[in-house]
Amino acid sequence: MRNTSAGRRVHVVDDDEILRDTVALTLEGAGYVVHPHTDGAAFLAALDPAEPACVLLDMHMPGLSGVEVQEAFKGRGFEWPVVVLTAANEVRLAVESMKQGAFEFLQKPIEPEALLAVLGDAFERLEAANEDAARRAEAVAKVGSLSTREREVLQGLLAGMASKVIAHELDLSVRTVEIYRGKMMDKLGVRSVSAAVRLALAAGVAPLAEQDPT
Repeated sequence: MRNTSAGRRVHVVDDDEILRDTVALTLEGAGYVVHPHTDGAAFLAALDPAEPACVLLDMHMPGLSGVEVQEAFKGRGFEWPVVVLTAANEVRLAVESMKQGAFEFLQKPIEPEALLAVLGDAFERLEAANEDAARRAEAVAKVGSLSTREREVLQGLLAGMASKVIAHELDLSVRTVEIYRGKMMDKLGVRSVSAAVRLALAAGVAPLAEQDPT
């Protein structure tokens, strides 16, 4: 069976050397690539947006606290799953961290089975988000290749307008709208209006607004 953990990156941020080593041993044995950090500042300095990862983050460390690290992490625009590590008597703090966007929390001492299960779920979310981001980027690039008129015709389709209505709104002939529509669909690489609409939605295109008759 293929090891789905192979090559997946995990940042372990904890000042406890024994915990870092123990977690690294467990994760590396499961095929993960582990990046250990002794404190939050070292972790933040090592972040590379080009290498998506999940994060195991201790709440209590010298220097920046786990909460401060989480805030700085989010402030830089990172949306990678963060799994908070807490002591058994810190459930309230862990819940607060989840309200701030943490994916999950684990209580120390960490059970290997629970750790691997949580990371499996976290990476499913991360990879799904990455796929969505890639689809959005591709859609934005394709829409960006359109001329002004081709984009307006797309916006008309997004508004649910027929070619005749689009022609009226843009002060064009229906034939001209159809020509622009054909070129637009060729550039987008789609064959149906529904596919063009889905791509427009993914790219964040706004519908064409109807002119005020008054």
